[in-house]
Amino acid sequence: MDLGIAGKKALVCAASKGLGRACAMALAHEGVSVTIVARTATPLQHTADEIRRETQVEVTPVAADITTSEGREQALAACPAPDILVNNAGGPPPGDFRDWTRADWIRAIDANMLTPIELIKATVDHMMTQQFGRIVNITSSAVKAPIDILGLSNGARAGLTGFVAGLARKTVSTNVTINNLLPGPFETDRLRATVASLAETSGQSFEDVWNARQQANPARRFGSPEEFGQACAFLCGRWAGYITGQNLLIDGGAFPGTL
Repeated sequence: MDLGIAGKKALVCAASKGLGRACAMALAHEGVSVTIVARTATPLQHTADEIRRETQVEVTPVAADITTSEGREQALAACPAPDILVNNAGGPPPGDFRDWTRADWIRAIDANMLTPIELIKATVDHMMTQQFGRIVNITSSAVKAPIDILGLSNGARAGLTGFVAGLARKTVSTNVTINNLLPGPFETDRLRATVASLAETSGQSFEDVWNARQQANPARRFGSPEEFGQACAFLCGRWAGYITGQNLLIDGGAFPGTL
């Protein structure tokens, strides 16, 4: 399917690896020029080089922390008027809510709620004026099925979800859509680190924990970043203009509900 977005410009956050990288790659394969942002310069440059080799599109890497005002200024200076915005940032650490301080909550809210809102604020009016825009926020399956030890993430991402639900109905008449992608377990460095930690705590091998978690999913596997990237690209495409304010859960069927 031709998604009809060749020649568009995208700003993709946390894109040096994992799901953000997969989204940038999928968009680039559709002919979209991408500005990719991540904190660490070396892996970011490697990703930029790989996207260029595979797709021959223009790629602009920006080494910055998107969760800070300075980082957002750098990103928007490199891509001041994107047609597509993919918001993404690493989640806060797990733990017991009794141990979290106000500073912990502010960091989580800054990264996973206020940062995407600030980027939407900086880009949505131009999108509405030009009568095209696609905004995709990468959140978490925990928005749909909260995980007790991820309370910081649950709270911050749920706040973003509520904000988007209202705004998305205001922008869609100008062909600007805002949607959320909710990933379950995907084969990323973050998942590998989580499994390694579980293995160490439980005294099991990494392979045993990894395989057990795969078998516990109805799909009997983890998701691949590439399929997540393709879902993101579709939501950013011409044919997704009638989809807005939605929370698309991509978890292999792990969530057992009907809604």
